[in-house]
Amino acid sequence: MNNWEFPQVISDLVKKEESFVVATVVRVSGSSLGKPGFKEVISGKGEVVYGTLGGACPDSAIVDKAKEVLRTGNAMTVKVFLEEAKDTLVGMAQNKDDEIHVETNCGGIMDIYLEPYKRNERLVLVGQGGRDEIEDNLVSLGKSIGMTVVVIDPNPMLNSKPDLIVDSVNSPLSEFDFHDDDFVVVLTKGTRDLQVLESISRHRMKYVGLLASKKRIKTDFDALETRGVSKEFLSSIHAPIGIDIGAITPSEISVSIISEVVSCRRKE
Repeated sequence: MNNWEFPQVISDLVKKEESFVVATVVRVSGSSLGKPGFKEVISGKGEVVYGTLGGACPDSAIVDKAKEVLRTGNAMTVKVFLEEAKDTLVGMAQNKDDEIHVETNCGGIMDIYLEPYKRNERLVLVGQGGRDEIEDNLVSLGKSIGMTVVVIDPNPMLNSKPDLIVDSVNSPLSEFDFHDDDFVVVLTKGTRDLQVLESISRHRMKYVGLLASKKRIKTDFDALETRGVSKEFLSSIHAPIGIDIGAITPSEISVSIISEVVSCRRKE
């Protein structure tokens, strides 16, 4: 393996905002092609994009565990047993989370450390333009909990500085690259609710919330259903948005919204 290639692969994945797992052999006992220090990079799609742990057997066996640590965000050390078929069946029957039993003639045991690198979750605020205190508050609150904040707005008037501003006039929402782990808050005040929600419905996201009255929500949802937007998507929208804390002021409403975002973010 080319050691100089490893940091380049990592850098490319980070630039593309792709999640990945680095698997490293930390200990070996018995016979194994893999040695301590061998590394492998596994993409969020479960593809090995760099390196090897010592051959096809451990490489393919570790992919499912890599997906698991990427989902939870928790690193773990997995013990991989390279053993004969009869021993593999016995080991698999024990069903331990931190063990993998692979049928091969090597006979060794490998300890492999799996370290997840998840792209930063984004709080995407879709505004209507002009001064909006809730939008402004959500920018600072989103950044305070470690999220990347994106504002999609034709004319944002903000005191807080988001990580990215997208002009929805020159860059239509339909062309925005949504991520499946995005948290989207719609603050279009009725003017563009239908257009925005219909566009968002074409994507899968972790959270979609709409700031609106119960009357407007019903009107919007009825209209969206006639446009062919699925009931499944409509039922997934958090509307009315935010946790019920009796919020009245824009600052309180912002806190209730970000509290709901945190609640959904931490549900695994």
